[in-house]
Amino acid sequence: MGKRIAITGATGFVGSNVAKILMEYGHSVAGLSRRPMDAPFPMVVVDFSSQESLDWALAGFDAVVHCAINNDWTKLNQDPELAFDSYVGMTSRVARAALANDAQMVYISTDWILDGTQHLVPETQNGHPINYYGFLKAMGEQVVRDLHPVDGAVCRISGVMGRHQLAAEGPRKQDPGLGHFVYSIVEAIQAGEDFTVWNGPNINEVASMSLAAEIGAEIERVISRRVGGNLHLVSDDAVPRFELAKLVCEIFNLDQSLLHQGPPAPEDLFPEPVPVDTTFSNKITKQKLGLGPTPLRALLEAFKTELETGVSTALTKPE
Repeated sequence: MGKRIAITGATGFVGSNVAKILMEYGHSVAGLSRRPMDAPFPMVVVDFSSQESLDWALAGFDAVVHCAINNDWTKLNQDPELAFDSYVGMTSRVARAALANDAQMVYISTDWILDGTQHLVPETQNGHPINYYGFLKAMGEQVVRDLHPVDGAVCRISGVMGRHQLAAEGPRKQDPGLGHFVYSIVEAIQAGEDFTVWNGPNINEVASMSLAAEIGAEIERVISRRVGGNLHLVSDDAVPRFELAKLVCEIFNLDQSLLHQGPPAPEDLFPEPVPVDTTFSNKITKQKLGLGPTPLRALLEAFKTELETGVSTALTKPE
C-alpha cells in the first residue's frame, strides 16, 4: 500500500528526483514550499520558521523527506545565525512536526560531515566535519538521532549524479566537491570542449558516488521498511577524481584526450577546508534495506540511459 510522503526541497535537484521515483513506485507525494510553485505533484505552502505551520502541514503524512538546504554561501557566511537556523533550526522544526504527526523523519545528509582522512567510513561513525557546511549538516543529523531515535533515517549521499527533473537548465558546473561532476564532464566533452579535472589542495579527490534516481529508490525502501539510523546511499566502490573522469569517458563514449588535470582558479575554491577522501562503506545500509549490488559502473550506465532517453533508471526496485 502506498504511503503519503512530504518532501522539503521537492523542486530542487535531489528532491525532484526523490519525488519522481517515489511516485513511480506507487506513493503519494506532496512538496512543502515557502510559496506556490508549479510541480507535477501537490505543493503545500508552509512557513518553515513556524513550528505550528509545519505541524499543520505534516498532518496525515506517513513520512517526510527533508531535502531542503540554503545554497547562498555568501549570505550564510556573512550571517552565521541565519546559516544555523536555515540548517539546524529548520531540521529541528521539521523533525518535531514529524514527531507530532507520527511520521518518519528522513534527513538527507552529506559526505562532507567527514574530515577526509579515512577511507570507506562505516555508518556507525557520526562524522568529524572540517568546514561550516559539514558542521551544520552533522548538527542536523544529531537532531534527527535525538528526536527520532528509532526510525529517524539519516541518509548520507555523495557526489550526486543526475539531472534536475523540473528545470530545463543543466546542473551547476564543476566545484571542489564531486556533486554534478559527471554531468559537467559529459556536457563539456560532448560539445567538443576540453575539461580540466581539478586537483590540488582543498579539492575532494575521492568519494563514493550517488545517483539521484537511486537515492529516491533507496529512500523508498527506507520508508517502506521504516528503517532508522545512519544510512549510506552510495555506490559499492569509489575511484579518485581523475580515474572517475576517465571512466565517464569510457562509458559515455567521450574523447578522453580532452581530459586534463590542473588546479581551479582561486575564485572557484571553497572558502573553507574541503575533505579529501569522503568515501563511505554501505555494508550496514545494504543489510538493513535488503539491497543488491550497487557498482559505480552500473550507476554511470543508468545515468547514461537517463540522459539518452529521459527515463530515470534506478537499480533498486520496490519490494
